[in-house]
Amino acid sequence: MGVGGHLVSWGYAESQITELDWSEKISIDSILTFTAAPARHFSGRGLKRNQTFWSSFILKTPHYNLYLGGDSGYDTHFKEIGTQHGPFDLVILECGQYNAYWKYIHFMPEEMAQAAVELNAKLLLPVHWGKFTLALHPWNEPIERVTKKAKELNLAIATPMIGEKVELGSGYPTKVWSDF
Repeated sequence: MGVGGHLVSWGYAESQITELDWSEKISIDSILTFTAAPARHFSGRGLKRNQTFWSSFILKTPHYNLYLGGDSGYDTHFKEIGTQHGPFDLVILECGQYNAYWKYIHFMPEEMAQAAVELNAKLLLPVHWGKFTLALHPWNEPIERVTKKAKELNLAIATPMIGEKVELGSGYPTKVWSDF
């Protein structure tokens, strides 16, 4: 919520924009349903923050139930979302650019694996790692830590190489490629 005004100022028609509050949903062509769900982050960069709302999203298709977490810190909302909307065929969560000082807005890797369990994920796809540096950890530390924790939790995890395709319903990439 609150992003629509920016889109209008950039030339998008208001009729093309739908803003959702947490728990609100929209159906598209009676096939896809998007639901806005809680997240724990902030919005905005620069001097003026929290002028717009942040969220995660649930995408339901006739065959799959997906969860896209966006940036978020760990909290009780994952268990609630998993109970209300799970299980999820695929859960996409951010994994990287973390620090103990920022744990309320970006997961620690082990918390991310735990959140996937609480979301009732059939498969976890970690994203938001190995691309740019905001934190002081090595580039491959996030994927190593979350993969280790996922194994401990008996959680299926996909670890595609950058640019590698992941197809729902087929074999998932699990090769350890970031250790070089």
